[in-house]
Amino acid sequence: MPKPIRMSRHAWVAAWAVLCAACLAATAKLNASSAPDPQPEKSVSAECAERIADIETQLAKAKQEGKGDGVLAFSQVQVGTEDDCRDDLHNHFRGDQ
Repeated sequence: MPKPIRMSRHAWVAAWAVLCAACLAATAKLNASSAPDPQPEKSVSAECAERIADIETQLAKAKQEGKGDGVLAFSQVQVGTEDDCRDDLHNHFRGDQ
């Protein structure tokens, strides 16, 4: 039976370091190549744009009256309508958190 090749601790550490560096480089390359294409912004319907403008007006009015820290609730949602503005409202106001 042949004798196994002995490796020092330094050789094992160096081998693991090379392996880790290769894995990190491969992961970085895969992440860079699989970045999703940015999607173009969807246009907002006239009805939704009007509702967004109305909400912004009400928010500005509430801020002027000193009620800017409160909660503003709207109950005009018509579920099941063809022109549902929920997504447009979410996309418009999600940066205002």
